[in-house]
Amino acid sequence: MAHRGLLAVLVIIASATPLPAAQPDPTAATSAAPEGTPDTRYCLRVEPQTGSRIEDVECWTREQWAEGGVDVDKEWAKEGVRVLA
Repeated sequence: MAHRGLLAVLVIIASATPLPAAQPDPTAATSAAPEGTPDTRYCLRVEPQTGSRIEDVECWTREQWAEGGVDVDKEWAKEGVRVLA
């Protein structure tokens, strides 16, 4: 008999507890790099040199990144650090 009472209380608590709201994806709004002039430099995290654990940040223009095979808009959400005007 006590089990039924406990079960009833647990069912009431479970039904009264709201489900967590879905959180918006924070990268969706900032997926592309900010616009800038041709001289604007975009700073991105790059892999450290072999044997090093220190994170490296490189700041280049869009054109320089493109010459290296990097799409700034695509990588900005994951690796973007700052923009230097």
